[in-house]
Amino acid sequence: MKRGLTGHYLTLSTLGETCRAFVPNPLPPQPPLQMDGRLHALAQDAALALGRLDAVSELLPEPQIFLYSYIRKEAVLSSQIEGTQSSLSDLLLFEAEGSPGVPLDDVREVSRYVAALERGVELLREGLPLSLRLIREIHAILLRDGRGAHKSPGEFRRSQNWIGGTRPGNARHVPPPPEQIIECMGALENFLHGKPEAVPVLIRAALAHVQFETIHPFLDGNGRVGRLLITFLLHAEGVLRQPLLYLSLYFKQHRERYYALLQAVRTKGDWEEWLVFFLKGVAQVATEASQTARKLLALFERHQQQTRALGRLAVSAQRMLDHLQRHPVTTAPAAVAATGMSFHTAQKMFATLQSLGLVAENTGRKYGKVYSYTDCLALLNQGTQPLR
Repeated sequence: MKRGLTGHYLTLSTLGETCRAFVPNPLPPQPPLQMDGRLHALAQDAALALGRLDAVSELLPEPQIFLYSYIRKEAVLSSQIEGTQSSLSDLLLFEAEGSPGVPLDDVREVSRYVAALERGVELLREGLPLSLRLIREIHAILLRDGRGAHKSPGEFRRSQNWIGGTRPGNARHVPPPPEQIIECMGALENFLHGKPEAVPVLIRAALAHVQFETIHPFLDGNGRVGRLLITFLLHAEGVLRQPLLYLSLYFKQHRERYYALLQAVRTKGDWEEWLVFFLKGVAQVATEASQTARKLLALFERHQQQTRALGRLAVSAQRMLDHLQRHPVTTAPAAVAATGMSFHTAQKMFATLQSLGLVAENTGRKYGKVYSYTDCLALLNQGTQPLR
């Protein structure tokens, strides 16, 4: 349904020129959403896929093993959309020994995303509602040092920004002026909590994401925070016991369509077409995440069977394999600290797992070697090739 503008324009002067800033109407949309048969079917498919993902996460003997790597995959993808060139292997290598194969600023940016995501989930589990306070806190972590440190981490912007174009006058979208941010974000916070009316959580997440991106309340990091908002809402509402739904890969694969639909909501009021796109993405990403989890379960079981056949080496090999499941890129000192085995035994276990084809050494160095759990990384790396 094309409702026309979903807000109003304010004429303002910034950077020596006049432009029009767009201030969105509060949610939910008016006239109300037209949830026809197609949208109801897509919403049901998405909900079923989320249910399967939630169920498979509980089948994992240790859900944190999958969560650890999956969160890092999301961090890589979400940061790539913003222009970084870091891969999942780069991030894991950075965490293992601090020397990735890409510019250090790139991988540090991804690492901060991991910290922000984990802190957001921690705050929700401590009982803090999904609120402006939580949003500002994760933004502060996201931009706490490096390239974003001078862009007011944890604070709503006090100057005008724009999206696309070289200046406000030729921008694709000029968000609300700074003096409108608190009012706009306050209305969005109310909507997240079911005010002025309750909206099904999946639909609420879809609408809230667009609204956040339209408001663009920060000087930097809006895209990453806006994508996290989806996952935080689904987790806070109990749809997912583990925060395992991340749409960055889907948005990355369909970038032009994604941006076009956001703009179509603003200028034409076409919320329904955005919902079609969003719900298809939820179903696709949740299904792919469930399949990856099941493949990892099968992989771990197959490799455990191989290590059980090692006779007297089996117990130590299994301990090393358990460590690699948690940390697919590691070093001997890290393995020693995690497993409690001696350095000599750790080296022997790496050699044993290498002989089975389960582990590869990445550096070729005599000292300071880095080992990767190759099949596990291959599964997790799917779709994480840097954008060029």
